[in-house]
Amino acid sequence: MVTIQKYVRAQSLEEAYTLNQARQNRIIGGMLWLKMSELRIGTAIDLCDLGLDTIEETDEEFRIGAMATLRMLETHQGLARYTGGAAAEAVGSIVGVQFRNMATVGGSLWGRFGFSDVLTLFMAMDSYVELYKGGIVPLARFAAMKPDRDLLIRLIIKKVPGSFAYQSMRNQRTDLPVLACAVSHWGGRVRIVVGARPHKAVLVLEEALPEGGLTPGAAKALARKAAAAAVTGTNLRGSAAYRTHLIRVLAERGILALGGKA
Repeated sequence: MVTIQKYVRAQSLEEAYTLNQARQNRIIGGMLWLKMSELRIGTAIDLCDLGLDTIEETDEEFRIGAMATLRMLETHQGLARYTGGAAAEAVGSIVGVQFRNMATVGGSLWGRFGFSDVLTLFMAMDSYVELYKGGIVPLARFAAMKPDRDLLIRLIIKKVPGSFAYQSMRNQRTDLPVLACAVSHWGGRVRIVVGARPHKAVLVLEEALPEGGLTPGAAKALARKAAAAAVTGTNLRGSAAYRTHLIRVLAERGILALGGKA
């Protein structure tokens, strides 16, 4: 259970940042994972008045505010066109619509959860996070950083020409993933990101596009390389060996889907 002594709706990023420097204080988003922990929070800091609940699209990029919800990712037409439906595929199985209407992009990324479909998907793209003090940081580098007291303002997705696919394995439709896999082809390279290993998402393979294209043979070979490179573990949802097998299966399916999109 979470106990909150004081609740503040910050009126500026500076106010939110200053309040967040106290160890007993917390930034709150949808409160969907935080409320499941045992915490005594001094001041709960709400960012809902700071205009961070939007998705802005330009010719060059998407700028997704930290308070934008997963449902907004799922239904945004620009993201659907750019990702070829991968964005909706990645978040569409996360619990239910009511949950996705509350869960925030910022909370999903800041937590660096091992099971995060959101982190897995966007690590396969030309993605960055904007931090209040830390500036703009590549998403993969941010995922590897230790949590600190900075503020995540928004996610930035560069519109590089490419194609994207998302695959996951769940024991049931709305469960957390046993394994998540995002595959992309942009900048002349194929990238495979694996999440829910059960550890947080990592880029396990990045190679130049095979000379013959994304053929079934190339898909199988790349998937085997990805499985060999990924470190997996065992938990209640599956064993390390099962997850390694799933990487081969899901990565191959994703690459074949890319071939169709390309």
